[in-house]
Amino acid sequence: MYGREPLPPTPSEYPGTGNKPHFTQKEVRLSTPDSVETSTTPTESVPKSVHKELDGEVARRRTFAVISHPDAGKSTLTEALALHARVISEAGAIHGKAGRRSTVSDWMEMEKARGISVSSTALQFNYQVDPTVDEINVINLVDTPGHADFSEDTYRVLTAVDAAVMLIDAAKGLEPQTLKLFQVCRQFGIPVITVINKWDRPGQAPLELLDEIEQRIGLTPTPLYWPVGIAGDFRGLLDVQAGNYIRFTRTAGGATIAPEELLDADAALAREGSEWETALEESELLTSSGQAHDQELFLAGQTSPVIFGSAMLNFGVRQILDTLVALAPAPGPRDDIKGGVREVTDPFSAVVFKVQAGMDTAHRDRLAFMRVVSGVFERGMVVTHAQTGKPFTTKYALTVFGRERTTVENAYPGDVVGLVNATALAPGHTLFTDKKVEYPPIPSFAPEHFAALRVDSADKYKKFRRAVEQMDSEGVVQVLRNDIRGDASPVLAAVGPMQFEVVTARMKTEFGVDARLEPLGYSVARRTDAESAVELGRQRGVEVFTRTDGALLALVSDKWRLQYLEKEMPELTLEPLVAAGE
Repeated sequence: MYGREPLPPTPSEYPGTGNKPHFTQKEVRLSTPDSVETSTTPTESVPKSVHKELDGEVARRRTFAVISHPDAGKSTLTEALALHARVISEAGAIHGKAGRRSTVSDWMEMEKARGISVSSTALQFNYQVDPTVDEINVINLVDTPGHADFSEDTYRVLTAVDAAVMLIDAAKGLEPQTLKLFQVCRQFGIPVITVINKWDRPGQAPLELLDEIEQRIGLTPTPLYWPVGIAGDFRGLLDVQAGNYIRFTRTAGGATIAPEELLDADAALAREGSEWETALEESELLTSSGQAHDQELFLAGQTSPVIFGSAMLNFGVRQILDTLVALAPAPGPRDDIKGGVREVTDPFSAVVFKVQAGMDTAHRDRLAFMRVVSGVFERGMVVTHAQTGKPFTTKYALTVFGRERTTVENAYPGDVVGLVNATALAPGHTLFTDKKVEYPPIPSFAPEHFAALRVDSADKYKKFRRAVEQMDSEGVVQVLRNDIRGDASPVLAAVGPMQFEVVTARMKTEFGVDARLEPLGYSVARRTDAESAVELGRQRGVEVFTRTDGALLALVSDKWRLQYLEKEMPELTLEPLVAAGE
């Protein structure tokens, strides 16, 4: 899936620290721009000059997601990364409940109130590894919801990125949602960089955490930056490959970039004593056992570079960004639905992975987020919508930073662009120019919670229907209908109950509709067909609905009732749906 490797890091020193990225050409196995250009055969519709420019733009882009279990610090890390890229002057999350502000990436009122992410958010910003070198990387970061109830949203995001940062709580280690998300990364062939977060708090021993990663998910951890000081006494990081010590100084509430001081091994020993010796011994033990970074194994999903840090204190955050630029793959080719391959230098194409409205009360519109897969996007260009075959004009195109919007004129493979009021677009849809291409659809997960949605006020019915259509098109929930219940009482199907809370909260704030939910006594959903639906409709504990995409779903009261139907009526179609985390 990933056909291009990143450019080598600059050899120049970082100002004020003397620190360098220490990945050698042999270790990273990089290709040069010339080798990329000669390996690409331009299509007749794209001039060679455009290919050359496109190669350069693709090489400097990194598109990744941050994944983790809830409360591991994803949104805080997102803020810290933006802070170190100097696109915000102060982090949104600061110590102490009395002074706590919501983060840039958490824009929904429900997110602010609960302190959790319930929707993925796209952030794009530039990052310069070395300010003295005129080389700027474009970072496309997608902050994902960690809660299992929003697995579908995270799954969609992972179809649109080239790498992932797996965030692990130093005290809790690997948690269930982290494990599920890692399996999705493995399924998609997404390389993973591991960040052990919250090292400023009491937690497990570092060797125990790495052993858990290897034992439970079969991924070999290869530390790049090792902690000096036990969990709860975070002093700095040992640069494993360089042997230097990066010492951090705390700032008030961790709201600003933590100053760094670079010391050689002798100075580190003199300052930190036994803590430095312990860090050195542990890192040498891992290196001697073969746990050293190998770029080829990393891209193959067999190993994971490891960085220890504290997103809240901004310790280790620059090292995360530098590692992403040096090691994460640049955008590469993508397989289409027919088994062909769309190269990044082919004519423009993109896949929609998310639709979102209500991001800003000042803008009553809807954004369809697309990941550019190939070619150059130009605002105003007319593209073709693969699912309908109709032309689509891209006059209103934006890049986003949380809920802030900026008009975008051009975008390149790896970039995330928001198309305004793209009512015909839904997650999984493809846009293209020139030769037709269509990418595989994004599957809907098997829902486990069901409720009828109603509004009591008749004068609110039009707004009610519009709100339901909005939530359905965004993929917030699945909407099911049948002739018996009618449009006045659609059934909402969700992976987790918090999805229902999002629906009712947004219907009230965005549409002024007070809707009520009535839980239904179903717990299993199966795909069926028109012939089987007739007989299933006669069975006790079963109700058949049509989903918006046209799929027929049979809702069954419980697994025992399902087992009875499968045993007594094997001729009926009852196909399992994709389960969350599979």
